[in-house]
Formats: sequence, C-alpha cells, structure tokens
Amino acid sequence: MQTDIDPRNLIGRKAFDRNGTRIGTVDEVYLDDATGAPEWAAIRTGLFSRDAFVPLEPSEVVAESLHVPFERALIKDAPDFGVGRHLSPEQELQLYHHYGLDVSPTPPFPDKDFGHLANKEDPT
Repeated sequence: MQTDIDPRNLIGRKAFDRNGTRIGTVDEVYLDDATGAPEWAAIRTGLFSRDAFVPLEPSEVVAESLHVPFERALIKDAPDFGVGRHLSPEQELQLYHHYGLDVSPTPPFPDKDFGHLANKEDPT
C-alpha cells in the first residue's frame, strides 16, 4: 500500500476490484500488531451490509479510491469475521490463504557461534 496515506483517511473511500467494478466503501482499517502498519481494510459491500476484508499490501489508492487487485467474487467470498474486533493470527492466515498471498514465516535468527567466529578472525 502507499505509505504516504494516513490509514484513517481510507475510511469512507470507495473501493474497486481489479476490473474497476465498485465493491463498496472502506469501513475500517486494521493495523498489524507488531509494526502498526495498515494491513487490512474492511469493505462494506452493501450485500446484506456485510464487510469483506481485503489486504492493503497489493492494493493502491488511486484518485481518492482504493483499488484492490482481486476479482469482486473472490472479495465477496472472503471469510467473514465481523468488524470492530481484533483479527487473530489464525484469522489473518485464513485471509492470506483465501487471497493466495504468500505468508512465509519470518526467517529464524541464524544459529551461529559468534564468539567462535570472532576468535577465527583474531590473528593471535
């Protein structure tokens, strides 16, 4: 997502799918627990007043609206977790899988003996 936009300014913007078809209006923005960066938007679709979660990372703000690079049907079929509540890591994982996005785990810290490496470099 564009980093120069305040996530609070996304609320109320119209949202469109990859074909330019209107999906609905941004209802809420969810921030990543670890980084505080905007991660998900809840789009009020109008269909039974349901909100559909969309990932913000591949989405773009263009001409005062949110453009989501997924088909409307896929967005409307996203898991429904309700709005106004915290998304659990399991729910986020379900959403990532739904959209076919890579969720590779954070690489572990290298298991190295830094003291031993420092001794190797020591000429004495």
